[in-house]
Amino acid sequence: MNHATYLRAGVPVTALGLLFIALAVAPGARGQSPVATSAPRNPPCASCATWNAEQQPFRVFGNAYYVGTHGLGAILVTSDSGHVLIDAALPESVPLIVAHIRALGFRIEDVKLLLNSHDHFDHAGGMAELQKLSGAPLAVSPPSAAVFRSGLSGQDDPQYGLVQPIARVRDIRVVADGETLHVGPIAVTAHFTAGHTPGGTTWSWRSCEAGRCADMVYADSQTPVSADGFFFTRSRTYPSAIQDFEHGHAALEAMPCDILLTPHPDASGMWERLARRDAGEPLAFINPMACKEYAATARKALARRIAIETGTP
Repeated sequence: MNHATYLRAGVPVTALGLLFIALAVAPGARGQSPVATSAPRNPPCASCATWNAEQQPFRVFGNAYYVGTHGLGAILVTSDSGHVLIDAALPESVPLIVAHIRALGFRIEDVKLLLNSHDHFDHAGGMAELQKLSGAPLAVSPPSAAVFRSGLSGQDDPQYGLVQPIARVRDIRVVADGETLHVGPIAVTAHFTAGHTPGGTTWSWRSCEAGRCADMVYADSQTPVSADGFFFTRSRTYPSAIQDFEHGHAALEAMPCDILLTPHPDASGMWERLARRDAGEPLAFINPMACKEYAATARKALARRIAIETGTP
């Protein structure tokens, strides 16, 4: 989720409603700003209808398919031995995700592993229902596991008080940073890229098509956004937030990355790249510099947020 507090010289500035400010995260791409307005403790989801807009599913590359909504990512990685599904979008997104999987000729019942980028309701809200439908375990980082077990974000979440609860998930596998999980021939590796949430995780794997293989990365959100009163530079509930961001940025810069995907598809220029491919550019999704560019822009966003909090130019 990308609701946030706008801070000037370390002082929260509130406004009516929720404001999302465009942040360039890659050439031709738009993401979410590191700062926005405040919101009530249990806000209505003003963006959910837009996020949940229908999107025709499609093959990204090889055995990787986009099965999410227009505003929220969900990726299906397939094999004859079973599939991996990354992210669950909103609770109301589940029928769309399931229908998209079926439209591509696959079955939700053949999903053998569920993964998550971060545990906010717009990427995790449908996870419990998808687990019921698939019977698959959910693999997440230790901080995310605690949220999925309770259904509530902890006070260490920068957006604590803004994010809505999620349905509890029962069958959870806790993974380590750098651990690789297997479903048949699929090998998916966890990379802890926290900061946006304490449990944020990026997932990487390789997909092949027509004799060419690509390093695929589903990179978690890297925007330093928060609720009113949270300061990344001096948080008592999440004192390692800045260090976690820096660790994630370095990880993204270092990992092999031919095709970048993100929980909010706009953040990686998904629709621009799809339009280019549909117009006859077959390799429009491939950009070996994509993760480095994503990390570089995230570093700038964090630096801006630190400067705002500390009142430095």
